[in-house]
Amino acid sequence: MFLKKLNKKKFVLFSIFLFIYLSFILFNGERGLISYFEKQKVKKNLIKKQELLQTKLILVEKKNTLLSDNLDLDYLETLYRKKFMLGKRNEKIYVN
Repeated sequence: MFLKKLNKKKFVLFSIFLFIYLSFILFNGERGLISYFEKQKVKKNLIKKQELLQTKLILVEKKNTLLSDNLDLDYLETLYRKKFMLGKRNEKIYVN
């Protein structure tokens, strides 16, 4: 009779420890729920960075095509004015 009670207590104690361990792993483990939400946040940030880089790449490709085979003189003029500070305050510009 004493052994049966002792075995039942061991089983209950083992079950409690097993439940605590599994719940801890479920929430705090490397594959746990908290880690899952953190990884989802990182994934969203990486997707935003990817979209930003893709738009920058498209802009650079567009500028590259403007400066390649078919030169766009208007675009070159705006580049010269920005880079070399052409066109001062008192400058008079005559349009043909």
